[in-house]
Amino acid sequence: MLILLCSAVPLYAAPPEAFDPGWVLQRLARPMPARTEFVELRGSALLKTPLRVQGEYRRPDAQTLVREVTAPYREVTTLHAGNATMQREGKPPRRFALARAPELAALQSDFAALLSGDRAALEQRYRVSGQGRREGWQLQLQPKDAAVAAQLRELRLYGRGAELRCIESAPAKGDAQRTLLAGAARAAASVTDPTALAALCHGATR
Repeated sequence: MLILLCSAVPLYAAPPEAFDPGWVLQRLARPMPARTEFVELRGSALLKTPLRVQGEYRRPDAQTLVREVTAPYREVTTLHAGNATMQREGKPPRRFALARAPELAALQSDFAALLSGDRAALEQRYRVSGQGRREGWQLQLQPKDAAVAAQLRELRLYGRGAELRCIESAPAKGDAQRTLLAGAARAAASVTDPTALAALCHGATR
């Protein structure tokens, strides 16, 4: 009888705990100032291979996001107080309102929500779901606005524990665009093959 009871334990064991996106968002919160390296892959029908752009994101305060590109060109974009300033090496700075560039406004608000762990702010714009384990997870962000969804099908965020390692943008048409961050960006320093970079984005190790 004891053997039968012991063998029956797995049948009555509690099911594994469902993955909670809130757990990830709480741990992504970073005190300011915050900074992270990035490697971005931009696909285009005009290019044989994706354009590789690398640099650093900085968030010196709650109202400011700085994107500095260091290769293959040098450019600094600063988003602050509803305005954008773009400084390309060798050219005069350009300044304009973020209302003229909704994609930059969305970048600022989404990064702010992620780096502050603000699930409510994300859920104003996206349907948020997740899968995986705490050691290796994926969040899916699907736009709620129909006009945005016509251009962007989904954002997929990949990470491990408290580290956001990659943001993958799935447009309504065309190939996915990937931004590797933090440890994944450092691991990609000597990687040029697009397939290997995609694997790093999705959680492979080197």
